[in-house]
Amino acid sequence: MPPKIRELIRELTSAGFENRGGKGSHRNFRHPKGVNITVSGRTGDDAKHYQIRDVKRAVEMVTDEEA
Repeated sequence: MPPKIRELIRELTSAGFENRGGKGSHRNFRHPKGVNITVSGRTGDDAKHYQIRDVKRAVEMVTDEEA
């Protein structure tokens, strides 16, 4: 079972990303280190494979820079 969009958003916010809003079902997240990512879909929808991959990459980029 794929994770829900709300779980991806939770991962981003716990990694330090801030929700900057968006249009419709899109949300733009920005990290203070300059990493940006857009997540689309309603919070109860299942996440697509590319969304899971993109969120994972964005979180890794931020955590790799800290180490």
